[in-house]
Amino acid sequence: MGYKTILVHCDATRGAEGRLRIAVDIARQHGAHLIGLHVRQPFQAPMFTDASVAMDALYASYEETARSDEAASSATFQKVTGGAGGSSEWRTVSGMTDECLIEAGRYADLVVLGQYDPEAVPATPSDLVERVAMATERPALIVPYIGAAKMPGGNVMVCWNGSRESVRAVTAALPILKTALKVTLLMIDPQKTSSGSEPGVEIAKWLSRHGVNSVLQHDSADGSDVGGVILSRAADRDVDLIVMGIYGHSRVREMVLGGASRTLLATMTVPLLVAH
Repeated sequence: MGYKTILVHCDATRGAEGRLRIAVDIARQHGAHLIGLHVRQPFQAPMFTDASVAMDALYASYEETARSDEAASSATFQKVTGGAGGSSEWRTVSGMTDECLIEAGRYADLVVLGQYDPEAVPATPSDLVERVAMATERPALIVPYIGAAKMPGGNVMVCWNGSRESVRAVTAALPILKTALKVTLLMIDPQKTSSGSEPGVEIAKWLSRHGVNSVLQHDSADGSDVGGVILSRAADRDVDLIVMGIYGHSRVREMVLGGASRTLLATMTVPLLVAH
């Protein structure tokens, strides 16, 4: 298994270039075809007026902004991919951002997205990442809006709890894990296994059969937020990528009670490779 098609969301926000550089680097490493997707959202008339003069002015402003954003996004894509070599293409589509990314993402092996940026101009939906990751059934690599200090994939931390979501995440990350210099298997408050073996040993063996040497680390949340513990351990080990399953519980339960998924997506300090 490998990444042969990578889709990257290309908008005009401040994090777009860093996100694109990471996507290009991964595509180059894995010999993948890179698709840069820019979404032109439809004009949405405000509710407060139907005056034709005002509406004409609003639409003209929308058109100007849309053209400017597309031109800036395309220029960034051409700048970053121009000297990188490899196979790539640029696409512009019209529609709602999440719907367009979900549709295109189903035909990719990896979708590269940006963390929600509350100060982004133009604004993006706050739950865009969750919608795309959950609806495409494809792994998503999420890049912090402030960028990444280094390219992800050299020192990786896998968050493992034996759930379906963590199985999907670690399987999706195999192409990266196989080339990583360090891989840490982090288990927080691990449960005893039915076989009596040490928690995490079986997944470590499975990874080793794929040529991935990992170090198993057990930790305790001690009543604190699991997401915070993950970020703390990532900082301790200077990791450049966290691999984890998201929303093992329902999204409603995590919204009410909090959860590692929400913490990581909101306060991530390094890129995340996630699957649901």
